[in-house]
Amino acid sequence: MVWEVLWPLALGFLLSAMVQTVVSKRAVAGALGKPDLKGFVLACGLGAASSSCSYAAVALARSLFRRGASFVNAIIFEFASTNLVFELGLVLLILLGWQFVAAEFAGGLLMAVILWILFKVTLRQRMVDEARRQAELGVHGSPHEAHAEMDMSITDGPFLDRLFSPRAFTAISHAFFMDLDALYVDLGLGFLIAGALAAWVPNSWWQALFLTNQPALNEFWGPLIGPVISMLSFVCSVGNVPLAVVLWNGGISFGGVISFLFADLIILPILNIYRKYYGGRTSLYLLAVSYAAMALAGFLVGGAFQLLGLAPTNHHVTVFETQPTWNYTTFLDIAFVVLVAVLAWRFVTTGGIEMLRAHARRPEAEREAQDPVCGMSVDPAAATEKVEYMGTTYYFCSAGCRSKFELDPVRYLETQSTDNRSAQESSA
Repeated sequence: MVWEVLWPLALGFLLSAMVQTVVSKRAVAGALGKPDLKGFVLACGLGAASSSCSYAAVALARSLFRRGASFVNAIIFEFASTNLVFELGLVLLILLGWQFVAAEFAGGLLMAVILWILFKVTLRQRMVDEARRQAELGVHGSPHEAHAEMDMSITDGPFLDRLFSPRAFTAISHAFFMDLDALYVDLGLGFLIAGALAAWVPNSWWQALFLTNQPALNEFWGPLIGPVISMLSFVCSVGNVPLAVVLWNGGISFGGVISFLFADLIILPILNIYRKYYGGRTSLYLLAVSYAAMALAGFLVGGAFQLLGLAPTNHHVTVFETQPTWNYTTFLDIAFVVLVAVLAWRFVTTGGIEMLRAHARRPEAEREAQDPVCGMSVDPAAATEKVEYMGTTYYFCSAGCRSKFELDPVRYLETQSTDNRSAQESSA
């Protein structure tokens, strides 16, 4: 199965990295300030343009909330960034087919609309204030927070010049491997668990669980049980797709597969992160409204595809039985392996390894400094890269960020000053 999805994964990561290179996280926070229709549309669009890692999405949502984004838009952004992204669509296309891609994206938008409505009806300002107070404490909840903080986007100059410049090559390589570093565990677990379930759990057991002998009940039950299975799997993001293949083989309804894929943001480890970021009451609230939106969106999309005759009827997927052969998949895999090697060379030679090491060293809040280039929090006591400029010491996560700062310190300090003013205005 890995051989089948290697090139789609690499292409998805590459496209995501390119988008992250030209879309600034600093600009995103400013665009999501009001929980109105415009903010909702921007949250969906900008979320789709971000990293697909669920843990990074959750951390980035809190970061945007602290920078001035509304709570509603931050959560909508978070859901869009894990359900409307390139990687997920490409892997779904290869493993399950175009119908699942169409349903995932249509259902993802529908789920966002349902969430927005539920927030409008049920979310009280008191809870938002409570969530903001907890968020401002900056409690460490995920090892991917540094990934969420970093912003290596290039915003000056014409679009094509930015995208194909040497700086963009560096930024793309860093975003590519940071996404890969954030997702490789989930991807590995997803393939491993999917293979184990396919080999050891008989289809008769799945068919009994999904009520396949009662088609009408199966259509209702699938979207309800799908998110529950996802919650208990501990696997999120693109790593959920191999598990979705197993469930589809086992007889879960079409809408059940879609709701299962939506539920990567309510798995138990992420619910615990919500508790740390926003408080226990808010985490339970997010679980309740998210589950309702996922189940309803899965049911409605599944029903719509059934009525239109678009839902596939063949539950037998042969991807587990496919062996590597000399076909287009193999040639594309080889081409993308070469491309990844080139990106790896750029990543290593521009301080990428040091950056990942810095990610693993989370500073205590009271003594952290901010890298003026990428925005990451740095521990001054452990930082190996620093520069004295105009009587002030600046600390960096890697040699690459330090070199960029030395070339144009004024530009980076002006950007940092603007960010600090925005954060102060939002807290006030």
